[in-house]
Amino acid sequence: MNKSFLRAVGLCTVLVVVLSGCAEISGNPKTTIGAVGGAAVGGLIAGAAHGSPAAIAASVIGGALVGGLVGNLLDERDRRLASQAAHDALETAPSGKSVGWTNPDTGHSGSVTPQHTYQNADGRYCREYQTTITIDGQPKEGYGTACRQPDGTWQVLN
Repeated sequence: MNKSFLRAVGLCTVLVVVLSGCAEISGNPKTTIGAVGGAAVGGLIAGAAHGSPAAIAASVIGGALVGGLVGNLLDERDRRLASQAAHDALETAPSGKSVGWTNPDTGHSGSVTPQHTYQNADGRYCREYQTTITIDGQPKEGYGTACRQPDGTWQVLN
């Protein structure tokens, strides 16, 4: 797989984790698209991490559920803008400096703020981060940790 595709997968995962508690499932077609995409991303990430078949299956199921939630709320441009902000924040922003995004077409916005950078026991650089997504005037916050892979992508740990 090419490097930019894996980077996009990793960044979308950051967004999925952040938004997993923010949505309601409805009959929206974006929910179905998000669920299918989330299942694929979950499986790819688990497979790339050389996970066991049980871990891959769990990631596919979890990705489908969370991807459906995200797909229900954010359109393609929202996801692209949020993914780019996450990439910029994790890759280059100093701790405490937010990288924001806004979609003028939907009014959705958000930011990603790296909180702490450290090197883990495996020698990988990891960043704790906070993100805020505002949809229909309702801000939602999320927190997590992502570690940089040898290929330059970011793997979300939690």
